[in-house]
Amino acid sequence: MGDRRILDLPAVLLRERLASGAMRAIELTEAVVARVECLGAATTGFAWFDASFARRQAASLDQFRGRGRALGPLHGLAVAVDDTIDTAWIPTERGFAAFEGRVPEKESAIVERLRSAGAMVAGKTRVGELGVGACRREDQSWGGSTPDGAAIAVATGVVPLAVGMDGRSALVGSAAQAGVTGYRPSFGAISRRGTLDLVPSLSAPCVFAPNVSGVALLAEALFGFDSADTATALAPHPRLADHAGTAPPVVPTLAFVRTPWWDCASPEMQEAFDELVAALGDRCFEAPLPAIFADSRILAERVMLAEMAKNLTGIQQRHQAALSPALKDALDKGDSMLARDYLAALDWRTVLYAGLDAILERCDAIVTPAAIGPARDGEGTADATAFNALWAFLGVPSLSLPLLETPDGLPMGVQLVGRRGEDARLLRTAQWLETLFEREMQE
Repeated sequence: MGDRRILDLPAVLLRERLASGAMRAIELTEAVVARVECLGAATTGFAWFDASFARRQAASLDQFRGRGRALGPLHGLAVAVDDTIDTAWIPTERGFAAFEGRVPEKESAIVERLRSAGAMVAGKTRVGELGVGACRREDQSWGGSTPDGAAIAVATGVVPLAVGMDGRSALVGSAAQAGVTGYRPSFGAISRRGTLDLVPSLSAPCVFAPNVSGVALLAEALFGFDSADTATALAPHPRLADHAGTAPPVVPTLAFVRTPWWDCASPEMQEAFDELVAALGDRCFEAPLPAIFADSRILAERVMLAEMAKNLTGIQQRHQAALSPALKDALDKGDSMLARDYLAALDWRTVLYAGLDAILERCDAIVTPAAIGPARDGEGTADATAFNALWAFLGVPSLSLPLLETPDGLPMGVQLVGRRGEDARLLRTAQWLETLFEREMQE
């Protein structure tokens, strides 16, 4: 039986203990196993978990360390991986009944890099249908807008880190509703090889941790070029963790952007943001988006539907009966879309990014809600990605911080958005804001 209190420590501190030998990988793994067995797989967000498999990995990592070999940046850390990311010889069923029992023979690029960094793959987390549907409600601890399994695994303290594929521009909002930090890097920063990538123009992996230092640590290990993913590019490897832990040279300035979908936000979210902006004072200014952004969600939806329909053609033909009515409807819309409308939507990204860049030139990051509100029973999800789809469409990095909550204690996220390719700066700004809130709460 592991000491489950170990899992209350942040990932950076766990890494230091594992690297110094003050803790063995098997100790952390036993804590993971104990918490999963205590809470249950449904509560912790897992679709697949095998205690013996986790223990074998930990024993191998401890043996590796005992031979005096150089350790990877994630040595011994438990990382949950969502069920759209292929893991060799481990079930990867993609949240789809017709794929029950599917076991890949090859690792995804994400899992390859996790293993190279010394991580222990803790298990596979639940996803919505084919990674683009709403996540199933298998536990009543979460409201109607159920967070994805990777966010839940971190929120329940089962693992310090998790990674998932964001095919529907929803995982940053999912992190907000689960009360954890969720970071979606710039488009093309992390390879998608070996994942269920249904929307290649928009999709990107998203990483989760309780805090900024954790997501920076995990993302740094995953960043890099992969010739199999044309969205990636050769570039110097970023030192995300170091940048996140470095104080900004000057006090950051934030631009509060309501977006055209401000009315979708719950009254609690709107009130909380008014208070946040007032508390930030002269460190924050309000910046309205130009009028051309009014239709940006429609443009993003066109791209998503068209690419989903194209990439799911084979599955639609073979497994029509297994598809949900909602996904069938989405695929019908994608099939009926004209090519000129799809291509025009892609072309609009250049225009919209120029408008966004005019705001980002005046600040270190944009601040805006990460979701329409907290997860609640009975609430619809039609506007679930209202505050996320634009940033995914433009390929800019975004991050949700669990800084706000409702009067009854439900978490609400503050989203920061940065310039494309300036992920290190965004993480440093996020760390500054996180630290600022921690200090004010202690006073």
